[in-house]
Amino acid sequence: MYVVTGATGQLGRLVVEGLLAQVPASEVAVAVRSAEKAADLAARGVAVRVVDYDKPETLAGAFAEGDRVLLISGSEVGRRIPQHRAVVEAAKAAGVALLAYTSIPGAATFRLADEHKATEELILASGLPHAFLRNGWYTENYLGDAAGTVARGVVLGSAGDGRVATAPRRDYADAAVAVLVGEGHEGRVYELSGDAAWSLPELAAELAKASGKPVGHRDVTPAEHLDALVGAGLPQGFAEALVDVDAGIARGELAGTPGDLARLIGRPTVPLAESVRTALDA
Repeated sequence: MYVVTGATGQLGRLVVEGLLAQVPASEVAVAVRSAEKAADLAARGVAVRVVDYDKPETLAGAFAEGDRVLLISGSEVGRRIPQHRAVVEAAKAAGVALLAYTSIPGAATFRLADEHKATEELILASGLPHAFLRNGWYTENYLGDAAGTVARGVVLGSAGDGRVATAPRRDYADAAVAVLVGEGHEGRVYELSGDAAWSLPELAAELAKASGKPVGHRDVTPAEHLDALVGAGLPQGFAEALVDVDAGIARGELAGTPGDLARLIGRPTVPLAESVRTALDA
Protein backbone atom coordinates (compact mmCIF):
# COMPACT_ATOMS: atom_id res chain seq x y z
CA MET A 1 0.00 0.00 0.00
CA TYR A 2 0.94 3.61 -0.56
CA VAL A 3 -0.01 5.55 2.57
CA VAL A 4 -0.27 9.34 2.73
CA THR A 5 -0.57 11.12 6.07
CA GLY A 6 -2.24 14.51 6.25
CA ALA A 7 -3.98 13.56 3.01
CA THR A 8 -6.85 16.04 3.31
CA GLY A 9 -4.50 19.03 3.32
CA GLN A 10 -3.60 21.05 0.25
CA LEU A 11 -0.41 19.11 -0.54
CA GLY A 12 -1.79 15.76 0.59
CA ARG A 13 -4.77 15.83 -1.75
CA LEU A 14 -2.51 16.54 -4.70
CA VAL A 15 -0.30 13.61 -3.75
CA VAL A 16 -3.29 11.28 -3.51
CA GLU A 17 -4.56 12.43 -6.90
CA GLY A 18 -1.12 11.79 -8.34
CA LEU A 19 -1.05 8.29 -6.89
CA LEU A 20 -4.53 7.47 -8.18
CA ALA A 21 -3.37 8.43 -11.66
CA GLN A 22 -0.68 5.75 -11.48
CA VAL A 23 -1.89 2.91 -9.25
CA PRO A 24 -5.28 1.34 -8.42
CA ALA A 25 -7.24 2.95 -5.60
CA SER A 26 -7.09 -0.38 -3.78
CA GLU A 27 -3.36 0.23 -3.29
CA VAL A 28 -3.76 3.69 -1.75
CA ALA A 29 -4.51 4.53 1.87
CA VAL A 30 -4.72 7.80 3.77
CA ALA A 31 -4.02 8.40 7.45
CA VAL A 32 -6.20 11.32 8.53
CA ARG A 33 -7.81 12.77 11.63
CA SER A 34 -11.24 13.14 10.07
CA ALA A 35 -12.90 10.33 8.14
CA GLU A 36 -15.57 12.80 7.07
CA LYS A 37 -13.03 15.00 5.28
CA ALA A 38 -11.76 11.94 3.43
CA ALA A 39 -15.21 10.58 2.55
CA ASP A 40 -14.78 11.49 -1.11
CA LEU A 41 -11.57 9.46 -1.22
CA ALA A 42 -13.23 6.50 0.48
CA ALA A 43 -15.97 6.63 -2.15
CA ARG A 44 -13.28 6.19 -4.80
CA GLY A 45 -11.90 3.07 -3.12
CA VAL A 46 -9.11 4.61 -1.04
CA ALA A 47 -8.63 3.05 2.40
CA VAL A 48 -9.15 5.61 5.16
CA ARG A 49 -7.26 5.08 8.41
CA VAL A 50 -8.28 7.48 11.18
CA VAL A 51 -5.35 8.58 13.32
CA ASP A 52 -4.42 11.36 15.74
CA TYR A 53 -0.75 12.32 15.98
CA ASP A 54 -1.35 13.32 19.61
CA LYS A 55 -2.67 9.84 20.43
CA PRO A 56 0.08 7.37 19.45
CA GLU A 57 -2.20 4.41 20.13
CA THR A 58 -4.34 5.39 17.13
CA LEU A 59 -1.33 4.90 14.86
CA ALA A 60 -0.99 1.22 15.70
CA GLY A 61 -3.05 0.15 12.69
CA ALA A 62 -2.11 2.99 10.38
CA PHE A 63 0.70 1.13 8.61
CA ALA A 64 1.48 -2.43 7.62
CA GLU A 65 4.62 -4.30 6.70
CA GLY A 66 5.84 -3.28 3.28
CA ASP A 67 3.83 -0.05 3.08
CA ARG A 68 5.44 2.93 1.39
CA VAL A 69 4.54 5.93 3.52
CA LEU A 70 4.62 9.68 2.96
CA LEU A 71 4.78 11.62 6.20
CA ILE A 72 3.60 15.13 5.37
CA SER A 73 4.85 17.38 8.14
CA GLY A 74 2.21 18.43 10.63
CA SER A 75 0.76 21.93 10.63
CA GLU A 76 0.91 22.59 14.36
CA VAL A 77 4.20 24.42 14.77
CA GLY A 78 5.67 23.79 18.21
CA ARG A 79 4.02 20.36 18.54
CA ARG A 80 5.46 18.60 15.53
CA ILE A 81 8.40 16.79 17.11
CA PRO A 82 6.34 14.52 19.43
CA GLN A 83 3.70 14.14 16.71
CA HIS A 84 6.24 13.09 14.11
CA ARG A 85 7.97 10.82 16.63
CA ALA A 86 4.70 8.93 17.09
CA VAL A 87 4.43 8.38 13.33
CA VAL A 88 8.06 7.26 13.02
CA GLU A 89 7.70 4.80 15.88
CA ALA A 90 4.49 3.37 14.39
CA ALA A 91 6.14 3.04 10.98
CA LYS A 92 9.11 1.24 12.51
CA ALA A 93 6.90 -1.12 14.50
CA ALA A 94 4.95 -1.98 11.35
CA GLY A 95 8.04 -2.57 9.24
CA VAL A 96 7.26 -0.17 6.41
CA ALA A 97 9.34 -0.43 3.26
CA LEU A 98 9.90 3.33 2.91
CA LEU A 99 9.18 6.44 4.95
CA ALA A 100 9.39 9.62 2.89
CA TYR A 101 9.24 12.90 4.82
CA THR A 102 8.43 16.41 3.58
CA SER A 103 11.21 18.40 5.21
CA ILE A 104 12.78 21.81 4.57
CA PRO A 105 15.85 22.92 2.58
CA GLY A 106 19.07 21.99 4.32
CA ALA A 107 20.38 25.56 4.12
CA ALA A 108 17.50 26.91 6.22
CA THR A 109 18.44 28.24 9.66
CA PHE A 110 15.24 30.14 10.49
CA ARG A 111 13.16 28.84 13.39
CA LEU A 112 10.61 26.96 11.27
CA ALA A 113 13.42 24.64 10.21
CA ASP A 114 14.13 23.37 13.72
CA GLU A 115 11.30 20.82 13.94
CA HIS A 116 12.04 19.52 10.45
CA LYS A 117 15.68 18.92 11.28
CA ALA A 118 14.73 17.21 14.53
CA THR A 119 12.33 14.96 12.61
CA GLU A 120 15.05 13.99 10.15
CA GLU A 121 17.21 13.00 13.12
CA LEU A 122 14.37 10.87 14.51
CA ILE A 123 13.99 9.09 11.20
CA LEU A 124 17.72 8.49 10.86
CA ALA A 125 17.88 7.11 14.40
CA SER A 126 14.99 4.74 13.66
CA GLY A 127 16.95 2.91 10.98
CA LEU A 128 13.92 2.97 8.65
CA PRO A 129 14.43 3.00 4.89
CA HIS A 130 13.73 6.65 4.19
CA ALA A 131 13.84 9.55 1.76
CA PHE A 132 13.93 13.21 2.70
CA LEU A 133 11.96 15.52 0.43
CA ARG A 134 13.32 18.90 1.45
CA ASN A 135 10.58 21.03 0.01
CA GLY A 136 11.32 24.65 -0.74
CA TRP A 137 8.66 27.33 -0.57
CA TYR A 138 5.37 26.99 -2.38
CA THR A 139 4.62 29.71 -4.92
CA GLU A 140 1.09 29.77 -3.49
CA ASN A 141 2.54 31.18 -0.26
CA TYR A 142 2.85 34.47 -2.12
CA LEU A 143 -0.23 34.27 -4.34
CA GLY A 144 -2.99 33.21 -1.97
CA ASP A 145 -4.40 36.74 -2.21
CA ALA A 146 -2.97 37.78 -5.55
CA ALA A 147 -6.00 39.89 -6.45
CA GLY A 148 -5.84 41.65 -3.09
CA THR A 149 -2.16 42.36 -3.56
CA VAL A 150 -2.89 43.91 -6.95
CA ALA A 151 -5.73 45.97 -5.44
CA ARG A 152 -3.42 47.28 -2.72
CA GLY A 153 -0.72 47.90 -5.31
CA VAL A 154 2.16 46.77 -3.13
CA VAL A 155 4.15 43.65 -2.31
CA LEU A 156 5.41 44.16 1.22
CA GLY A 157 8.21 42.24 2.91
CA SER A 158 11.45 42.46 4.84
CA ALA A 159 13.58 40.16 2.66
CA GLY A 160 15.18 42.99 0.69
CA ASP A 161 16.46 41.70 -2.63
CA GLY A 162 16.74 38.15 -1.28
CA ARG A 163 15.68 35.48 -3.73
CA VAL A 164 13.42 32.47 -3.27
CA ALA A 165 13.18 29.49 -5.64
CA THR A 166 9.53 28.51 -5.40
CA ALA A 167 7.39 25.98 -7.22
CA PRO A 168 3.65 25.24 -7.01
CA ARG A 169 2.40 22.58 -4.62
CA ARG A 170 1.56 20.33 -7.56
CA ASP A 171 5.22 20.13 -8.56
CA TYR A 172 6.19 19.06 -5.05
CA ALA A 173 3.30 16.59 -4.95
CA ASP A 174 4.43 15.05 -8.23
CA ALA A 175 7.90 14.63 -6.76
CA ALA A 176 6.48 12.83 -3.73
CA VAL A 177 4.53 10.48 -5.99
CA ALA A 178 7.67 9.77 -8.03
CA VAL A 179 9.52 8.76 -4.88
CA LEU A 180 6.69 6.65 -3.51
CA VAL A 181 6.11 4.62 -6.68
CA GLY A 182 9.69 4.63 -7.92
CA GLU A 183 12.71 2.57 -6.97
CA GLY A 184 16.13 3.42 -5.60
CA HIS A 185 15.11 6.35 -3.42
CA GLU A 186 16.06 4.79 -0.08
CA GLY A 187 18.59 6.90 1.81
CA ARG A 188 18.28 9.78 -0.63
CA VAL A 189 18.03 13.45 0.30
CA TYR A 190 16.36 15.67 -2.30
CA GLU A 191 16.75 19.45 -2.16
CA LEU A 192 13.55 20.45 -3.91
CA SER A 193 12.98 23.93 -5.32
CA GLY A 194 11.86 25.76 -8.41
CA ASP A 195 14.17 26.03 -11.40
CA ALA A 196 14.61 29.80 -10.98
CA ALA A 197 14.86 32.03 -7.93
CA TRP A 198 13.13 35.39 -7.83
CA SER A 199 12.89 38.40 -5.54
CA LEU A 200 9.91 40.30 -4.15
CA PRO A 201 10.53 43.20 -6.56
CA GLU A 202 10.31 40.68 -9.40
CA LEU A 203 7.07 39.30 -7.97
CA ALA A 204 5.64 42.81 -7.93
CA ALA A 205 6.69 43.28 -11.55
CA GLU A 206 5.03 40.01 -12.61
CA LEU A 207 1.79 40.95 -10.83
CA ALA A 208 1.82 44.33 -12.55
CA LYS A 209 2.49 42.77 -15.95
CA ALA A 210 -0.23 40.14 -15.61
CA SER A 211 -2.87 42.50 -14.20
CA GLY A 212 -2.08 45.62 -16.18
CA LYS A 213 -2.18 47.59 -12.94
CA PRO A 214 0.63 49.27 -10.98
CA VAL A 215 2.14 47.02 -8.32
CA GLY A 216 5.30 48.02 -6.48
CA HIS A 217 7.56 46.52 -3.86
CA ARG A 218 7.97 48.01 -0.43
CA ASP A 219 10.83 46.74 1.69
CA VAL A 220 10.35 47.39 5.39
CA THR A 221 12.21 46.65 8.60
CA PRO A 222 11.41 43.39 10.39
CA ALA A 223 9.58 45.33 13.10
CA GLU A 224 7.45 47.15 10.51
CA HIS A 225 6.79 43.88 8.72
CA LEU A 226 5.63 42.27 11.96
CA ASP A 227 3.30 45.17 12.73
CA ALA A 228 1.81 44.98 9.23
CA LEU A 229 1.17 41.23 9.46
CA VAL A 230 -0.39 41.44 12.92
CA GLY A 231 -2.44 44.42 11.76
CA ALA A 232 -3.73 42.30 8.89
CA GLY A 233 -5.05 39.77 11.39
CA LEU A 234 -2.30 37.15 11.57
CA PRO A 235 -1.61 35.61 15.00
CA GLN A 236 1.48 37.07 16.66
CA GLY A 237 3.44 33.81 16.66
CA PHE A 238 2.75 33.05 13.01
CA ALA A 239 3.59 36.61 12.01
CA GLU A 240 6.90 36.37 13.86
CA ALA A 241 7.70 33.14 12.04
CA LEU A 242 7.03 34.76 8.64
CA VAL A 243 9.29 37.70 9.46
CA ASP A 244 11.97 35.25 10.55
CA VAL A 245 11.64 33.43 7.21
CA ASP A 246 12.11 36.71 5.36
CA ALA A 247 15.36 37.17 7.26
CA GLY A 248 16.41 33.74 6.03
CA ILE A 249 15.47 34.67 2.48
CA ALA A 250 17.59 37.80 2.79
CA ARG A 251 20.48 35.50 3.76
CA GLY A 252 19.89 33.40 0.63
CA GLU A 253 18.61 30.32 2.43
CA LEU A 254 15.74 29.60 0.02
CA ALA A 255 17.48 30.59 -3.21
CA GLY A 256 19.09 27.27 -4.11
CA THR A 257 18.28 25.76 -7.50
CA PRO A 258 19.99 22.35 -7.60
CA GLY A 259 17.44 20.93 -10.05
CA ASP A 260 16.35 17.94 -7.94
CA LEU A 261 12.66 18.80 -8.28
CA ALA A 262 12.70 19.02 -12.08
CA ARG A 263 14.67 15.77 -12.31
CA LEU A 264 12.19 13.92 -10.09
CA ILE A 265 9.11 15.11 -11.97
CA GLY A 266 10.71 14.80 -15.38
CA ARG A 267 9.88 18.32 -16.54
CA PRO A 268 10.68 21.96 -15.73
CA THR A 269 8.99 23.41 -12.68
CA VAL A 270 6.16 25.87 -13.29
CA PRO A 271 7.66 29.38 -13.60
CA LEU A 272 6.55 32.31 -11.46
CA ALA A 273 4.92 34.18 -14.37
CA GLU A 274 2.64 31.25 -15.14
CA SER A 275 1.66 30.86 -11.50
CA VAL A 276 0.87 34.57 -11.27
CA ARG A 277 -1.41 34.39 -14.31
CA THR A 278 -3.16 31.30 -12.92
CA ALA A 279 -3.72 32.97 -9.54
CA LEU A 280 -5.15 36.12 -11.06
CA ASP A 281 -7.38 34.16 -13.44
CA ALA A 282 -8.78 32.27 -10.47
